[in-house]
Amino acid sequence: MGTLWSKGTSATQIVEDFTVGNDRVLDLRLAKHDVKGSKAHIRMLASIGLLEEEEMETLTAGLDEILKEIEEGKFTLGDDVEDIHSQVEFLLTQRFGEIGKKIHSGRSRNDQVLVDLKLFLREELEIVRDEMIALFDTLQALSEKYRKVLMPGYTHAQIAMPSSFGMWFGAYAEALVDDMHMLHGAYRVVNQNPLGSAAGYGSSFPLDRDMTTELLGFATMNYNSVAAQLSRGKSEKAVASALSQVALTLNKFAADCCMYMCPNFGFIKFPDELTTGSSIMPHKKNPDVWEILRGLCNRIQSLPNEISLMTTNMAHGYHRDYQLLKDVLFPGLEQMHKCLFMAKYMLENISVNENILDDPKYMYLFTVEEVNRRVLEGMPFRDAYRSVGIEVNRGEFKFSGELNHTHKGSIGNLCTAEIKDKMKKAAF
Repeated sequence: MGTLWSKGTSATQIVEDFTVGNDRVLDLRLAKHDVKGSKAHIRMLASIGLLEEEEMETLTAGLDEILKEIEEGKFTLGDDVEDIHSQVEFLLTQRFGEIGKKIHSGRSRNDQVLVDLKLFLREELEIVRDEMIALFDTLQALSEKYRKVLMPGYTHAQIAMPSSFGMWFGAYAEALVDDMHMLHGAYRVVNQNPLGSAAGYGSSFPLDRDMTTELLGFATMNYNSVAAQLSRGKSEKAVASALSQVALTLNKFAADCCMYMCPNFGFIKFPDELTTGSSIMPHKKNPDVWEILRGLCNRIQSLPNEISLMTTNMAHGYHRDYQLLKDVLFPGLEQMHKCLFMAKYMLENISVNENILDDPKYMYLFTVEEVNRRVLEGMPFRDAYRSVGIEVNRGEFKFSGELNHTHKGSIGNLCTAEIKDKMKKAAF
């Protein structure tokens, strides 16, 4: 079979290989979405008289058969087939004759790939959302479990003030709420129907775009046909930006874990099977999982910039460069799924050191507590600050009082329920 779009002439194999690139492999990720888009499209064609009812039923049954093959892992692209759209149309034509060619009426590969991508990205974002909520719930459970266990807080990598494991775990849970807002924003950008915009300038057929929008479950449509094509690249960047926000949160948490696992800190540990050893040092328990997670999240944070550079300086309308975005974003999504899974898996096996502050080197964590105690007794703040500083310099500082952090968001008032409510409102 020749290329459907060649108009009787074929590019040389060298040009074909270069322009198609990795598309045929990546397009398999879009296969089920291409079939779903085609099912909605032919129902709409039948409603406006471009397909007979019997033809629509035959093609729908054929598409259902192809969808089943995809779900069972039996679907492949032929060696001489350019993309997923061509393969689906070829199979229908092979099985049902000339009516298989009718599925392309009223659309272009431009809006066809756009609808495939938007359906794919929408599903991927829903999966990421669920993974984030699962990690959020794990962090909140740990926050409550260890809410009374104190740990040192640091600024400038120096011992600063008392913190707690409850606060540490809870902080990253709340950070995921901000990330969920970004994810929801990307979802809203993606959840718009481009089908019917054709090559970017609409069609002379009386297409019912409201119908395909409803059939495909989109919240709305990209109304202007040119705007629909302008969403190519913008949709991918919106998703990449949301992923980069999640990656930033995970990256910082992974960095914390790498540091806290170090024996010099000794704040947390994991079972031996979740760490790695050294080829020559038998005592080593390396945080390889967190290091790889940290590195992958750095790569994910580069996605928006890479997509920005790839989509800059293009006039409106379709350009072949757009296909390269799949090479960037699809692996990024896979990495995001892995990172969210591994973060949750590791946290389910974490142990915390509940006696960290027994070490006298952490005494200076409490200088602010002592300053505040003296202020509450009537001493001016500057005098209290100076007097405690003198005691520190002389090696005479002692603190034997109790912590009394009661305001919202402090050690004694983590607001776990309020943060959970924030996540519930942020999720989509």
